[in-house]
Amino acid sequence: MIKKLAHNVLQHLGILSRLRQYQRELDKIKILVARGLIAQMKSAGPQDNICNFEFSVFSQWGDDGIIQYLVHRLGIVPHSFVEFGVENYLESNTRFLLINNNWRGLVIDASKENVDCIKKDEIYWKYDLTAVCAHVTMENINRTLVENGFEGDIGILSIDVDGNDYWIWSSIDVINPTLVIIEYNSFFGEKRAVTIPYEPEFVRTKAHYSTVYWGASLKALCFLAGKKGYVFVGSNSNGNNAYFVRKDRSRTLKVQSPESGYVKARYREARDRHGQLIHVSGEDALKTIGDMPIYDVENETTVRISDLF
Repeated sequence: MIKKLAHNVLQHLGILSRLRQYQRELDKIKILVARGLIAQMKSAGPQDNICNFEFSVFSQWGDDGIIQYLVHRLGIVPHSFVEFGVENYLESNTRFLLINNNWRGLVIDASKENVDCIKKDEIYWKYDLTAVCAHVTMENINRTLVENGFEGDIGILSIDVDGNDYWIWSSIDVINPTLVIIEYNSFFGEKRAVTIPYEPEFVRTKAHYSTVYWGASLKALCFLAGKKGYVFVGSNSNGNNAYFVRKDRSRTLKVQSPESGYVKARYREARDRHGQLIHVSGEDALKTIGDMPIYDVENETTVRISDLF
């Protein structure tokens, strides 16, 4: 109620329109700077560590740069993408790709408010973008993709749902991405191939008060990638996004193991029972969810986290 009232007051005073104009001008400057970095990247040649090419225009971390590097190294790929878990799409892995490279895309988010916001953004008429409101599950993802005109070969699939990421990727079979970007839970380390058990209605903030009980380990995603015909080529320097390339397109890239490509996240987002940040990471964060179940994808068993780590 207060948020809506404040929005109406700012709109009445004309402040919102001026803020939007300032943001558009700032975005143009950021894009111009990024294009200079892309030119340098193309002349630098291949490197083993994809983190060397990080920069951020609209991505939360340095993923815009990594994506541009990989697209350049991969050569001709379909100019289309699918990304879900985008919130209002102001911060995402594919917005820069949409605007700078003029790709076609589908974005999905569970919040109607977020999707409405995307559809009101000027990018929705300037570019070939489809925004859909849906809570993505194993059961509905393929139908959602087909119903919105996405099947067969595409350029990029980006998954960030803070929960069933492993299970959803495992169930996708109607699209064939060249590059897959998927978030991993760094707190699970690099030695165990584990994920949360599948629960269609999983919501991270409700599953455990700490908010660190979600997703899959990097090794679990590498295990799944191998089964689906992909190789792991690295992580971003923040230790949350892993990059997988289809085997038939990976010749110019160095393949990493879960151990060599793992990056330990330094963010400290664990919370106490009152919702307050407790500023711990790694093993200390893992201790807060020790009693929660975890699924070992290699051994196909479910155990408690404290029994495994």
